[in-house]
Amino acid sequence: MFENIDWGRLDVWIAIAVLAVATAATRSTFWLIGHHITIPRRVGEMLRYAPACALAAIIAPDMLLEGQQVHFELSNLKLLSGIAATIFFVIRRNMLQTIVFGMLVFTGLRLLHVFQ
Repeated sequence: MFENIDWGRLDVWIAIAVLAVATAATRSTFWLIGHHITIPRRVGEMLRYAPACALAAIIAPDMLLEGQQVHFELSNLKLLSGIAATIFFVIRRNMLQTIVFGMLVFTGLRLLHVFQ
């Protein structure tokens, strides 16, 4: 299993070790010293929306773009599924159910699109 690995490349192993330490240091900062830092109330309120903004930044381009073009047509199954999932979330307020519902709608639309 390890016979094809070039163990003589010390620079690669040093880079991996440095990156592992840097990752651990940056991710553990708030865990190690977070109780000593007080975040202003306004910043805390804004940070509540960070996960939703990050998720929207990942999902929106996938739903709206087809290549380099924005695709706002009824043939965009991802957009239709996203709209249905958004409406479902507004009604139910359950994220896991919304994800399952959106994927079921997307799969159903894809199957309908394939069999037409």
